[in-house]
Amino acid sequence: MSKIHQTNNDGSRFIALADGARVLYLTKDLELIKRQLAGDLVLRMEDVDPADLLDDINTDVMTPAWVCFRHRPEDIALDAYAGLLDSNGERVFGTRALMDGGFSIIVSGMRKGTGSSRETAPQCEKWSGIELVIASSFAPIHARNNINLGQLMGTYEQLKALESGAKIALDDFCGSYDAVTQEILKAGGLFSFNKAYEAGSVAVPAPLTGSRPMNMVEKTIASHLVNRPESGEVFVQPGDCCLVKVDAGYSHEFTTAQVHEFLRAEYGDDYTVRNKDKFAVFEDHLLYADGVAKMKPFADKIQTLRDLQNEFQRHTGVRDYSAKNGVSPGICHQVARSEFLEPGMFVQATDSHTCMGGASNCIAYGVGATEYAGLAYSGFTFVRVPESIRFNLVGELPPSVTAKDVILHILETFAVREDTLDRVMEFGGSGLTTMAVDERATLTNMATECTGKTGICEGDERLAQWIAKRRPDLDVAAITALFVTSDEGAEYAGGVHSIDLSTMVPMVAKPGDPTYGANISDLAEVAIDIAYGGSCTAGKDSDMDMYASVLAEAESAGRSLNPGTRMYIQYGSEGTRDYSIQKGYDGLFRRMGVNMIEPGCGACIGCGPGVSDTPDQVTVSAINRNFQGRSGPGSLYLASPLTVAASAVEGRITAFHSGMFQGEGEVFSSATSSEKTEG
Repeated sequence: MSKIHQTNNDGSRFIALADGARVLYLTKDLELIKRQLAGDLVLRMEDVDPADLLDDINTDVMTPAWVCFRHRPEDIALDAYAGLLDSNGERVFGTRALMDGGFSIIVSGMRKGTGSSRETAPQCEKWSGIELVIASSFAPIHARNNINLGQLMGTYEQLKALESGAKIALDDFCGSYDAVTQEILKAGGLFSFNKAYEAGSVAVPAPLTGSRPMNMVEKTIASHLVNRPESGEVFVQPGDCCLVKVDAGYSHEFTTAQVHEFLRAEYGDDYTVRNKDKFAVFEDHLLYADGVAKMKPFADKIQTLRDLQNEFQRHTGVRDYSAKNGVSPGICHQVARSEFLEPGMFVQATDSHTCMGGASNCIAYGVGATEYAGLAYSGFTFVRVPESIRFNLVGELPPSVTAKDVILHILETFAVREDTLDRVMEFGGSGLTTMAVDERATLTNMATECTGKTGICEGDERLAQWIAKRRPDLDVAAITALFVTSDEGAEYAGGVHSIDLSTMVPMVAKPGDPTYGANISDLAEVAIDIAYGGSCTAGKDSDMDMYASVLAEAESAGRSLNPGTRMYIQYGSEGTRDYSIQKGYDGLFRRMGVNMIEPGCGACIGCGPGVSDTPDQVTVSAINRNFQGRSGPGSLYLASPLTVAASAVEGRITAFHSGMFQGEGEVFSSATSSEKTEG
């Protein structure tokens, strides 16, 4: 029985704190959380400074990878917040701590739910009895997952009123949303709403926005409208609620099991999906988990996830990218952009780095299992047109600087002040045309680290040639005709910002969160134990060019990897592995003593070689996230492929510059090798 949801005699609904309702404040002082869980402390909003509440609570903290090996929400909730650790590395929340605490409301600071799109994060709260989530701001995918589960989100002011005995109408918690989202919340979640929509008891009116210049996301949504107005050309603006056709999507073995179970529960064992040829399953995330010591106890659960994905694929007939003979075709995002994403598409998948597809001039972003199940079944989804922020890139990157450094600069400058929050990050300008297509994918890939909605790049001849080389059914002219461009005078709520690429410098993100960066030149000496190159962010062809450029120069100088440093390189796809073998990189890497790993995910989510083993180890990695414990218990710095390779040779975090090893002989060009074969 709910402790906060109540109904008036006239049937109207309101929120109030019933007897026994408890509020849990997630404070930066972790001892205060422990005392609340133990029942020794009761806090009230009027006595709490919001600055003392935990910011940037990421989904890895709420449900670490090993918790996600369970696919039933009630089992996931048993270990809610298992990733929140104290200074001794001990869990703040023990098993069943949140579930047995009797809490109805949970409170935190800014950017709640950053990180992965895993719906398990809000599930762990909902199935522990949480009915209202309070925060200063929410990461966009996490907020949508809450809505799809029927979880209310509120403000500090509303909580103060509730604790003072006020009754707040349910509409007051829903009023800031579009009409459809309000109905989803009132219905108790997306599936309940979908059934009402199918029955005709609720409707989604066509947007009535008049003629206006539109940016790229607005144009894409307008062209995909299901609920189209009867007359003329379609225009949309931020805030419009739209039914949108989904062109393509995919899930992986970390998420497919829930999609399958949810569809069976809602639509029966004989359910079907729409457009099966445009949807896919990938086996990429957990392929190497069995080889990580701390993952071995979960081998049975991991196999269950694989089995359920295989069952889903056989049942639905969607594209199958399962591993063959233990080798994956590659990471879903990299394979998708190479094989079936096209400019102008609207794409959704069950992974937050789906936004990597934006490098191909399409709108792509991650969703939770509930939303994905709904759109796979219906072929469309509900979208509230998002705001945008524009980055005009000018100039050209110095040889020692990469797209990774650019996005770390954006994180440290724009994301930290929430300019990018829930906004589409649009990249364009003359500087973008100087960047390899793979480098553009690094920019859009990490839009989710910026808590952005997604990222999208302008299309150009270079992109058209890149796609045409990989898609024999499309030629450059056909691809160019698909490009989506922003209109002159298009609006950007986040502003238009110019970034001079020539002024960028090598950077790292400091351990704990990708938002907080530093110039390498400003760092004190940081000795490293592990250097890792790979993941969807840094396992592409151009990334291999960069690792090779550094290691070739080191080899020609008679240098090898630092004796105290282990280096790993993992290919992002079979295509990238084959490219590296063709270019001679694979042989170079092996001669230099690099541990080579077949295509797939791995250390990035703590499920493969390259993770740290002890808290005192230090890693420099080209992955996209460095949340505490995500890639082992040690400290992890994020950096570019150039920095990772140079640091592996030096044994400390080092920015690369040509000639630093004082070698002679052939040096691979980090900027041109893969680009020479794009067209």
